[in-house]
Amino acid sequence: MDWDNARIFLAIHRAGTLRGAAAQLDIDQATVGRRLAAMEKSLNARLFLRTPGGYVATPAGDLAASAAEQMETAADRLQREMQGIDNRLSGTIRVATSDTMAAHFVVEAMQRLHQRHPDIRIVLTAATQLSSLTRREADLAIRTVRPDSPDLISRHLTRRTLGLYASKAYLKKHGMPTPGNALAGHDIVIYQHSVAPRHAEKLCGEPVANARVAMEVNTGLVLHEAVKAGLGIGELATHIAATTPELVRIWPEREQSYEVYLVMHSDLNRTARVRAAADAIIESFPSK
Repeated sequence: MDWDNARIFLAIHRAGTLRGAAAQLDIDQATVGRRLAAMEKSLNARLFLRTPGGYVATPAGDLAASAAEQMETAADRLQREMQGIDNRLSGTIRVATSDTMAAHFVVEAMQRLHQRHPDIRIVLTAATQLSSLTRREADLAIRTVRPDSPDLISRHLTRRTLGLYASKAYLKKHGMPTPGNALAGHDIVIYQHSVAPRHAEKLCGEPVANARVAMEVNTGLVLHEAVKAGLGIGELATHIAATTPELVRIWPEREQSYEVYLVMHSDLNRTARVRAAADAIIESFPSK
């Protein structure tokens, strides 16, 4: 099985369409179709059923996917090991984090990295979804979840807290909420269920059963902006909200804490540019 064709086959298997696979791999759709046809011809097997809803793997396709994933694992491992002995302070470094951490810490760290090593090209991805370090979607990640994979190493960066906030304009119109009544008579802004399921039940320990959900968002920056705009009460990072004059903290004695970790694959720990990026990130996160 040719790896170039196999990786395209895997992208189709995961995306379910030629267009989706082409977008994942940043190649044109016609190339994806030709490579799939070449792979089916070489294996003398039909790998997908073409349906109105997309490409559905045949039994042969499922077997091919298993083999292709093993090839992918081996290829990724080879690339990581080659990177692991790379002592050049140049090339591309991929960093993944959330939009709030990117805006308030990571961009500053990357600016410091660029000043020190201008030949390192930074690819920064800010998203709520966790990027896969094993599949080389990122070389470094700043996460609020400690990884349990034995192939990943992590360093604790800092502990942060969340508090309840509302805008001055919102509180002038609606008044302060009363503790213990599940935010009755108040609007709230929460994360979408896929991002933070607990928001559908509680904010900083206060039930939200009596509140009206004004907006659901999927990023921290949008959550912050929505609360600042007066849409409702929200749970925000205290180190960010405290610097926003339009916001007032509600019930300061209540807070929710979270940890922040720097994560990398163990194979990349010796790569010079990865170490340089890690050092710059660590400097941007005070221990307290």
